[in-house]
Amino acid sequence: MTDTPARLLTLLSLLQTPREWPGSELAERLGVTPRTIRRDIERLRDLGYPVQATMGAVGGYRLAAGAAMPPLVLDDEEAVAIAVGLRAGAGHAVDGIEEASVRALAKLEQVLPSRLRHRVATLQAATVPLTWGDSGTVDPHTLTVMAAAATGNERLRFAYRTGDGTETQRLVEPHRLVSTGRRWYLVAYDIDRDDWRTFRVDRVSEPFATGARFTPRELPAADAAEFMSRSMARLQPTYRVVVTLHAPAEYVAARFPSQLGVPVPVGSDRCELDFTTADSLEWVAFRLALIDCEFSARQPAELVSHLAELGARISRAAAG
Repeated sequence: MTDTPARLLTLLSLLQTPREWPGSELAERLGVTPRTIRRDIERLRDLGYPVQATMGAVGGYRLAAGAAMPPLVLDDEEAVAIAVGLRAGAGHAVDGIEEASVRALAKLEQVLPSRLRHRVATLQAATVPLTWGDSGTVDPHTLTVMAAAATGNERLRFAYRTGDGTETQRLVEPHRLVSTGRRWYLVAYDIDRDDWRTFRVDRVSEPFATGARFTPRELPAADAAEFMSRSMARLQPTYRVVVTLHAPAEYVAARFPSQLGVPVPVGSDRCELDFTTADSLEWVAFRLALIDCEFSARQPAELVSHLAELGARISRAAAG
């Protein structure tokens, strides 16, 4: 391989695999001499890549962890695997998936060759996700378009379906995407309504960036998450939930969404959850049932009634 830049990229790709490469094997792979490999290693080091060398019969070269994340060089299979994983997670608001995942997906899909875009779309279409509760599914393309527009300070237009089913057209200045663990929301300044708004992404369709740039406005909150919380509190009824669980606090904490509440120990084998939520009580009941331990709900009365009805329905189903 006589093209030095191409050879360096190929060498970097090999070194990013978790193993040590003998110089002779690298030379054979790239069709050059061991001396050329040594020179290329020095070029990579000059560019800031921390390439380590070990001596001896089993020695070789490997890329070590550095102070900064170097650009990754992915082969076709690796790029497709990462894109499919990010699309699957981002599209269904899995607990723990943050806006960073969407930004990473937007960057990756921007540089994917067309042949790989087709493979990613085909795999995604053939995959049936398992979702919980009433969380709406989200087209990952919608998320990446929104993320790119927010990052580039570019006005965004899309069709939006409100909670009562009304279809509208919106022109906004996107600020941030926020994941609540169940749904994705867009925090944006609505041009036509001259005010800040939040939009459920699963109700958005046909989004496209207009190309018109804007100067970011000051958000009337410390950050997008705080603004989102205030908006949800205004739009939905809130409930104070108090539940005693017959399990250690550590056990419950590992199985219950931390954004809802943190269990407080009550003795060695019991704990209590006391939190305020605007989520549906049906979803709260479902999450409590998933903890797999005995529990008793003290309030609100609506949750106690729902659990009683749910338990009776399950008992009838088990009885045949």
